Amino acid sequence: MSRGLLTTTVGSFPKPDYLAQARNEFSLGKLTREQLAELELKSTAEVIRLQEDVGLDILVDGEMCRGDMVAFFAGEEGGRTIEGMKLGGLVRSYGNRYYHKPIITGKLTWPGPMTLDMWRYAQGLTDKPVKGMLTGPYTMVDWAFDEHYGDRTQAVLDMAAVIHEEAVALDKAGAPYIQVDEPAATTRFDEMDLVSRGLSIVTQGLKAKTVTHFCYGDFARVFQQIVDLPVGQLDIETANSDYDLLELFRGNRFDKELAIGVLDVHSHRVETVEEVVAGIRRGLEVMPPERLFIDPDCGLKTRTWDEAAAKLRVMVQAVRQVRRELGID
Repeated sequence: MSRGLLTTTVGSFPKPDYLAQARNEFSLGKLTREQLAELELKSTAEVIRLQEDVGLDILVDGEMCRGDMVAFFAGEEGGRTIEGMKLGGLVRSYGNRYYHKPIITGKLTWPGPMTLDMWRYAQGLTDKPVKGMLTGPYTMVDWAFDEHYGDRTQAVLDMAAVIHEEAVALDKAGAPYIQVDEPAATTRFDEMDLVSRGLSIVTQGLKAKTVTHFCYGDFARVFQQIVDLPVGQLDIETANSDYDLLELFRGNRFDKELAIGVLDVHSHRVETVEEVVAGIRRGLEVMPPERLFIDPDCGLKTRTWDEAAAKLRVMVQAVRQVRRELGID
């Protein structure tokens, strides 16, 4: 593996047409859970092959069995459910996308491994490291209706204990990276302390390298709190904001790893190699290559399969060019 500028993705991939159709048929009772699971495994294998073919360094399972990153843990598509949660009615999230918003109905407890089998399956398909992918406790609570706690802090801390158990299961199984996504954290910066408390519980005692991904936001307001989050790597979008966020790291203390997004996942346009090379060079102005990771801004699930593949090929080509320039390829 290269000594620097390792490539990866944030987590989700677009679902193949046959899987999207199968998920709809399952929801209508036209397909059994076992039949759907077979297609999820098939598509996961395709995602692993795509990533290997593209040449990524650190892989993901593509989240083929997940529609929504929170609803999945509340029993979406017949999966295992965190005790104390259930799925509610359909709500509109963005565009014309809808999902069943989870409801917290009782004390949150871990039901046993929810992501472990899929991680093991994906890791068994490749010699490259595959990340374990979890949704952070703050986002899990923020994106659900609370009909039990009435105390936001206690709900997040109890959820953190649940996600910690899942992280421990992945860690014991040998997951080299465990990513805990907290996209909701950038919508309420006044609760960053609670985000940090939750992540501290989740990551406590883990041997795996820990990562957290944030979406867009005014990071300048809480930069030092973000820097001090109890994870080994911070993953942020930068391409969509013209790399302005990188200025926060210039001259400020930051001794962790940084993953920067160099692909705009909300655009159908495939970036040029020159554009991505320029973005990587911007990152290298504030971070040495051994601590700088390269990935898309966010998950790729809103792109088509061909768009995702084309964007990733450009990203890897750009990284290889910069590695050669640095003499680290």
